[in-house]
Amino acid sequence: MSSDTVSFTAPLSQGFGYGIIVGLGFAFALLMIFITWALKRYQHEVQTSEMFSTAGRSVKSGLVAAAVVSSWTWAATLLQSSTVAYEYGISGPFFYASGATVQIILFATLAIELKRRAPNAHTFLEAIRARYGTTVHIVFTVFCVMTNILVTSMLLTGGSAVMTSLTGVHTVAACFLLPIGVVLYTLFGGIKATFITDYMHTVVIIVVIFIFAFSAYATNDKLGSPGAVYEALVAASNRHPVEGNAEGSYLTMRSKEGGIFWVINLVGNFGTVFLDNGYYNKAIAASPVHAFPGYVIGGLCWFAIPWLCASTMGMTALALEGTQRLSSSDVSAGLVLPFAAVKLLGYSGAVCTTIMIFMAVTSAFSAQLIAVSSIFTYDIYQGYINPEAEGKRLVWISHMTCVVWAIAMAAFSTGLYYAGISMGYLYLLMGVIISSAVFPGAMTLVWKHQNWIAAAVSPPLGLAVSLIAWLVTAKKEYGVLTVTTTGSNYPMLAGNVAALLSPMIFSPVLTLLFGSQNYDYESMRAIRKVDDTDVAAAAHVDLEQIPGEVAARTAAQEEEETRKLNRAAFYSRTLTVVMVICFLILWPVPMYGSSYVFSKKFFTGWIVVGLLWLFCTTFGVVVFPLYEGRKSMVRTVRLMTLDLLGRGGARRRPIEGEVVVTPPAGAATGTGSETVSGVQTPVYAGEKGVLDGEK
Repeated sequence: MSSDTVSFTAPLSQGFGYGIIVGLGFAFALLMIFITWALKRYQHEVQTSEMFSTAGRSVKSGLVAAAVVSSWTWAATLLQSSTVAYEYGISGPFFYASGATVQIILFATLAIELKRRAPNAHTFLEAIRARYGTTVHIVFTVFCVMTNILVTSMLLTGGSAVMTSLTGVHTVAACFLLPIGVVLYTLFGGIKATFITDYMHTVVIIVVIFIFAFSAYATNDKLGSPGAVYEALVAASNRHPVEGNAEGSYLTMRSKEGGIFWVINLVGNFGTVFLDNGYYNKAIAASPVHAFPGYVIGGLCWFAIPWLCASTMGMTALALEGTQRLSSSDVSAGLVLPFAAVKLLGYSGAVCTTIMIFMAVTSAFSAQLIAVSSIFTYDIYQGYINPEAEGKRLVWISHMTCVVWAIAMAAFSTGLYYAGISMGYLYLLMGVIISSAVFPGAMTLVWKHQNWIAAAVSPPLGLAVSLIAWLVTAKKEYGVLTVTTTGSNYPMLAGNVAALLSPMIFSPVLTLLFGSQNYDYESMRAIRKVDDTDVAAAAHVDLEQIPGEVAARTAAQEEEETRKLNRAAFYSRTLTVVMVICFLILWPVPMYGSSYVFSKKFFTGWIVVGLLWLFCTTFGVVVFPLYEGRKSMVRTVRLMTLDLLGRGGARRRPIEGEVVVTPPAGAATGTGSETVSGVQTPVYAGEKGVLDGEK
């Protein structure tokens, strides 16, 4: 290490680190076990295979948005965005945020198409198999699982590095202990548990970002205002001018290396959204009319998190580091944010960072567990091993997959740690490995002409091209292939661009050569739900009571749903075009092309916009989900109170708004039905309603 660099040292004790990893993990697990019990007792949400993987396809837009924000807020979101802010200046946070927001908004279109084309699918891969058959299905299964491996590895390598740097917990111990609580609550609550914990994790992360932002820009004795931060950044630019930036300044969007990162980020994140079954899981779990607004709200709300977080912590690190800079290894490991937090708030900053990174890692990890368990349950086990498997067996397979996957990925991440592969390296590499399957995968849902040969051959051909471009560029530029040279910007840029763009040539050419498929999507619509009768019987619940297991819809209901989905599809395409133009052209290009260096007033306005955007995020993913679920929450709390008072088994009459129906055979105590999370379920005496005389 050179004399002008400093290595980050742990400000917290190992006991604190283990307490957070194990104690907070188990606390969340116990909370989710309780919530799962309450949902089963008061909302009839038995963990059938359908409920475990799809939440009854009844989740509303607010909770979908919160889950999207939480799942997309990895350790990398907070750590890598702060890293590029530290390296490239104020352009880094914007390039990170815009380069990863566009994919979520674009994915809203695919989410709608999946709901339209395959309304009963459990995974995106089921739709692939229904259209093309076994060969293409296997190809995409490999790419989707590779996506989950890369994402999970980034979560554990980034999260464990921060835990080690802040608390001294051994990296290997962190890799194996971080997943424990997540596995427990996912096993008990399924995807619904991930939605609820995603919401709680998002609340914590937003609160911590507000603490950092107000400290840096309002209350800190060293900084305390946007003007003071601006002056410190001007001084930092004079001490360490950035090569390739306009005037060497940290306060400009004109950054050569930042622009290269932007392209890498943009390309790589197409793969981690479009090929991560976790995002399709959320689209499938959403109520048909809530999928589109959920993803749009989630995408727009997410933008503020990396933008403001990195604009605060990356800039704070530059402002407060003085003459000694962070070592390159610490920067690559993602330690800019914890370094800035400790400089800004001391011990409290270290505590806030530890909790925030723990939340980011565990929330995204739970989404990965559901994604992988869905693939192994429906695409591998039911698809090829036991096609006749029913609900109880499929639930068991889902549970076992979660356990095995967590252990395997902890071991794999440990291997990466000893091999010297950091989160930053994996983040740049992911597009090279997986993005060649993005275009043919998306075309499966939106282009009826793509044939099975094009779908099967384009991804592996694109992968071969991307690997060649990546390694040849590294060899030509640096003369040797090492972790450092292959992880540099130019080789990663070549590999990422080749991966995304080459299938755009291969797929149309192969379709032209071997003939159009002219697909009618009927085989996708033929996908059927799992028979969960055995699970419902074991739980002594009528299957019709469980959300998502209602009787067949009438033709009028199906027609109305189709009409709403068609309208949402039109809106999603229109909004996608507008948002892409805004985030990728209208906002960044003029500022990059003009080489404008921020004035103090402009920098202040930039930060104020970021703060206002985070307030909007708070409303969209914290307040709005509570508003949407207010009736269910009030009802559940009231019924729990009645149970505690010993009045839960009393005869009740229906709550206002409930529709009295004839109870099913064998349930003579039935009193009515109500809408729970958008699904009409029966009402039974002793289970719901209002006590006689209560009103």
